[in-house]
Amino acid sequence: MTNPVIAPTLLEFLNQAQTDNLKFGHYPHEIDEFKSKVSFGQGVRARVPWISITGTGISTSNGYYPVYLYYRDENLLVLAFGISEKTEYGESWPEEVQSRFPRIDEVIDNPPRYGTSWVFKKYDVVSSPNGVNIESDGKTVSSQTIDSDLKEILDLYRTSLEKGVKDENSVISKGLFYMEQQLEDFIIANWDSTSLGKEYDLIYEDGNLKSQQFITPVGRMDILARDKKTGSYVVIELKRNQTSDDTIGQVTRYMGWVKQELGDEGVKGVIIAGSYDQRLDYARVMMPELDIFIYEVQFNLKEYSQ
Repeated sequence: MTNPVIAPTLLEFLNQAQTDNLKFGHYPHEIDEFKSKVSFGQGVRARVPWISITGTGISTSNGYYPVYLYYRDENLLVLAFGISEKTEYGESWPEEVQSRFPRIDEVIDNPPRYGTSWVFKKYDVVSSPNGVNIESDGKTVSSQTIDSDLKEILDLYRTSLEKGVKDENSVISKGLFYMEQQLEDFIIANWDSTSLGKEYDLIYEDGNLKSQQFITPVGRMDILARDKKTGSYVVIELKRNQTSDDTIGQVTRYMGWVKQELGDEGVKGVIIAGSYDQRLDYARVMMPELDIFIYEVQFNLKEYSQ
């Protein structure tokens, strides 16, 4: 997996943090598969503007995640093992992180916020005629080093999240399972208006739906459908409470069963995931009969009227 590129965004963020401009809409919404969010404050300048990077089902206000924290008064940028400040999520960074790295309030005296997060890397923010520089021990930190530091903490984050996904009792696993169970029901209920419904048909037998949670000797498929044009079977799996590798293995196992037991040489697979995942992308390169869909959740409010 290639290094995430954060250095140019980070410099733009630090330069904007010197102003009263609180707009953040032009910043990237994703960094290396993860969701990204920027804040300079709401209404007034924040004392500690930040860039958070969160996994699926986790938010800045509820979870744990890598985060850049810019302490203005100290001219210090911290790449931290962040935790939500006001809400206790129920899961956190593993013990090896908590015991190995210092807390922010051990590095900064009386930090205005986020003192209980842990410091992974810290950099000096130094003003220059052309803007700000990111330095360490009086020397400019290279873009390659900044990107490499981020990759290292993201790898630790990814490993931690995957452990949580595999643990059925974890907050991460339960949250993803609930959310994606609702998604499965929504897809079935709104089949004809989805992208899937334009290409595939659900399977009915004697007027009863057979597609959802289709039972086989090797497990339950989330959805089994049929291609409108070819008539071949389509195995559809949601990437729920499991890793990408587990999901790929599950889909290919079901496809193998359909090919062998139902005699369908043209069977294809579909994985529905909450976010882009490079490992799924690589799998698709080697499996042209595998498609990837990304789901988006949107909420709309309208005034109640009788």
